[in-house]
Amino acid sequence: MNEIAQELNSQIQKENPHVYDLLSDLGKNLYFPKGILTQTAEAKQKAHRFDATIGIATEHNRPMFLPVIQDTLPDYDPKNLYPYAPPAGKPELRQLWRKKMLNENPSLKDKSFSNPIVTNALTHGLSIVADLFLNENDPLVLPDKLWGNYNLIFGVRRGAKNIVYPFYTEQGTFNTKGLKDALLSQKDHGKALVLLNFPNNPTGYTPSEQEASEIVEVLREVAQLGMNLVVVTDDAYFGLFYENSIKESMFARIADLHPRILAIKVDGATKEDFVWGFRVGFITFASKYQTVLNALENKALGCIRGTISSASHPSQSFVLNALQSSEFQAQRNEKFELLKNRAVQVKQILNLGIYNDAWDYYPFNSGYFMCLKLKQGVKAEALRLHLLDQYGVGVISLGESDVRVAFSCVEEQELKQLFDLIYQGFQDMKAQRL
Repeated sequence: MNEIAQELNSQIQKENPHVYDLLSDLGKNLYFPKGILTQTAEAKQKAHRFDATIGIATEHNRPMFLPVIQDTLPDYDPKNLYPYAPPAGKPELRQLWRKKMLNENPSLKDKSFSNPIVTNALTHGLSIVADLFLNENDPLVLPDKLWGNYNLIFGVRRGAKNIVYPFYTEQGTFNTKGLKDALLSQKDHGKALVLLNFPNNPTGYTPSEQEASEIVEVLREVAQLGMNLVVVTDDAYFGLFYENSIKESMFARIADLHPRILAIKVDGATKEDFVWGFRVGFITFASKYQTVLNALENKALGCIRGTISSASHPSQSFVLNALQSSEFQAQRNEKFELLKNRAVQVKQILNLGIYNDAWDYYPFNSGYFMCLKLKQGVKAEALRLHLLDQYGVGVISLGESDVRVAFSCVEEQELKQLFDLIYQGFQDMKAQRL
């Protein structure tokens, strides 16, 4: 049990043990993690110069947005705002998202997959996957560079057993051998849930064409050995591919790959279309058999009905209207180029060599983030707190030595100053250790 959960339980037991006795096993295991959200809350209070913490994109000191959404908000018919939306979501939105998936993932042509079901953003979609496919101690295969909320969604709530492999090889490529070894270590269990998150949070890395082909082949080989696999693509940052990577979702390559493999795509407008607070996501199943797709859809709807009943109708209407607009793609491309320029600028700054004594950086080519690997024994959490207190700079500490920087939140012309301040903070910490 997590130590934070233990502390909460102790507080309840001390004041009223009867309340503790009322808690379910899940209730006793639940806690609010001191992870990214806690660090982000601290940054909001102290990061007066740069807040490079949370997974949104900003522009001119306010959230990035598409005018095709912002400028039309006062014009909606009440019928598209106030009634309940269907549990599966607005039918026209589901159909349009499916069409978008096909346009952006040519490999899906001639593949059999369900209409996307609307979820309350990606966390909810991943939670549906966990409820449908994980029993206690079922293996969850995922890399060591991961979004911390997976631990709550799959571990605390469903009791999954994390089987972790190194994300990168020593050469800085995706570790397909590590993935294969992790899967085969669970062969006797007979099943596993595999989580693929590209562009990756926190590293901002997406596999190359060769690496993607190797991943597909690993999954095929493991299935042929008799292991059943649920392969989930967490496509939160889909489309933000800047250089040297695949430009499709891995879902398109895995759909219909093998009878023992069930591919599931979890995605949404949240980060793709810069509408984080709208909470519009989707879950899509792939199967050659329409009866299987129908059954899985109904089971997913049972999860939705038994938890949130249905997702927000206004948010769905806003996203639907944007997707239907002739201006949508041009506006989205404009924001894409802005984020791509920031990513390229970060790489150019880091490649100057002026910070080489302080850190290496993990390969990145996509998404909102990149990660530094600190040197000389400087601890990531100590550096994070020092940067907040002394320089008003917010970053995210991950483990002993990794620091995540959200370049999505920093203007291009200010990136050099950001890394200079991080470097200065590193030098301060190093001096304290001497």
